[in-house]
Amino acid sequence: MFSSVAYAQAAGAAAATPSMLEQFLPIIAIFVIFYFLMIRPQSKKMKQQATFLTQLKRGDQVLTTGGILGSIEGLTDEYVTLEVAQGVRIRILKNQIASSQNSEEKK
Repeated sequence: MFSSVAYAQAAGAAAATPSMLEQFLPIIAIFVIFYFLMIRPQSKKMKQQATFLTQLKRGDQVLTTGGILGSIEGLTDEYVTLEVAQGVRIRILKNQIASSQNSEEKK
């Protein structure tokens, strides 16, 4: 009597084994959610920052990542010269500019 019950349980357990797709479906779903919530917005933000840096011109008021507010006096491919006070100029890396103060005044 017990041996037939054991066979029935073993047969039922073997049939309930999930397929490979069913096993990887949660991992795939997590990756898709991670992509849309983390990777895609970050890459969009990086593209916007890159276009912002290419559109900088002399005379723009900018804010650096260090919190320094200044006016652009000179531009090269890698460096920006900011005038932070009358006659006080500093040279910083171009990618350290966080935002433009001109655009915030227009809002």
